[in-house]
Amino acid sequence: MHAAARDERRQPVARRHLRAVDADATPGQEAAAASRDRLTRLLIEAGTGDAEAFAQVYAEVVDQVLRVAVRVVRDPDMAEDIAQEALVEAWRKAPEFDASRGGARTWILTIAHRRAVDRVRREQRQRDQIEAEAAVVERDERPADQDVVIEVDFREWQSERIRTALASLSDLQREAIELAYYGGQTHTEVSEHLGIPLGTAKTRIRDGLTRLRETLKEVQR
Repeated sequence: MHAAARDERRQPVARRHLRAVDADATPGQEAAAASRDRLTRLLIEAGTGDAEAFAQVYAEVVDQVLRVAVRVVRDPDMAEDIAQEALVEAWRKAPEFDASRGGARTWILTIAHRRAVDRVRREQRQRDQIEAEAAVVERDERPADQDVVIEVDFREWQSERIRTALASLSDLQREAIELAYYGGQTHTEVSEHLGIPLGTAKTRIRDGLTRLRETLKEVQR
């Protein structure tokens, strides 16, 4: 009877052990699954407004986000801007994350990839626009022996176009562009002068130039 009782006590322990261990899982797979689960949980918590949870998400994925951006744009400085924008977007859209549709890491890296592709396309459109404007200027150059009055009128017209375009910028963009292009300061000097991060200074200048080109194009029409 004592032997039978010992056998009965052993059986539940053995069954619990069999349920707890997945014979097909390797230690590496188990660690990866735990990491995925943790990141997903943190992103869900971030979606409720938990800034500390998102800080942990940020630390976990920032290097991968940057690598994705670099692979697409091939420009480390631009990739840093994109990585920051992508992570800000992930923080803002965290409440929309649906774990049933995929993992948190994939969701964030998809945002980064889309941001990078959009930037490449936008930069290409801007290059095309600049080349088109340069071609128009070259084609429309006036002969040197034309009336001086026409030259003065043309310069005044150009100045008015530029003043109108500058007025369309935000105060922050206009200040950064005036320091860079009228004050002759580098991106680093603009950053130090305004007391802002270098990436922010670059973004303000780049966005301001984009707006200037768009406004000049509208004025020309």
